[in-house]
Amino acid sequence: MPELPEVETTVAGLRSVLDGAVLTRVEPRRADLRFPIPVDLRQRLTGATVTGLSRRAKYGLVETSRGDMLIFHLGMSGRWRIDPTEIGTHDHLVVETGAGRVLALNDPRRFGSLDLVRSDAWQNYAPFTRMGPEPLGPDFDVAYLARVLEGKATSIKAALLDQRIVAGLGNIYVCEALNMARIAPTRAAGRISRPRLALLVDAIRGVLSAAIIAGGSTLRDYARPDGELGYFSKQWRVYGCEGQACPCGGTVKRRVDGGRSTFFCPTCQK
Repeated sequence: MPELPEVETTVAGLRSVLDGAVLTRVEPRRADLRFPIPVDLRQRLTGATVTGLSRRAKYGLVETSRGDMLIFHLGMSGRWRIDPTEIGTHDHLVVETGAGRVLALNDPRRFGSLDLVRSDAWQNYAPFTRMGPEPLGPDFDVAYLARVLEGKATSIKAALLDQRIVAGLGNIYVCEALNMARIAPTRAAGRISRPRLALLVDAIRGVLSAAIIAGGSTLRDYARPDGELGYFSKQWRVYGCEGQACPCGGTVKRRVDGGRSTFFCPTCQK
């Protein structure tokens, strides 16, 4: 599933084509993805000018001159294609700009979503009202993390995947950050010292920033909007590395927690 760095990379790719562009054609090619597509999406977006693009957690935000904001989620396998040579079966939304550029939202598994909200009320969008702070934003620091984790018996990995605690973190980057901070994924979240939480905050910020620079990770269907693959997978320390050497010299292990693979090093992660 595309995680925060992949969505950030996607938004950057779309920004290079859409920012300031007039949407001359907006064509939903089916009625729904994971959820129904707004029936008036074509009407509300056609002719509008894109005034800004941003990201919240794993969602992309496209703001327009008419006061409407398109919110998209890439689901399990979604990606935007820029100037595709042809429109395929799994291209479920096609957008054309006044400059003749074409974008297609491709989602073979249809676990993604498209929605429209008013730009001045986007923070009230239902999924956003339950989210914690952005991990790369100023509100995510050791004081915040210590406060929200106090007394929690759940594992630190489960806590970091909880979008109510921190928005946008996913399995890959949680595994990587915990390894960088040398914290066992099974350790009780409320029993981690403040100095170790400080290391964890730095690790989370560091791994996400490095992944964004690398264009995200290549995992199954994910690719950047320009069709290029993300290269952060070449820098993975533990994710997908079962049986290989951890940077500390130990051996990476794999366990399954809640149906998800957890990769860690028992030598250095305590």
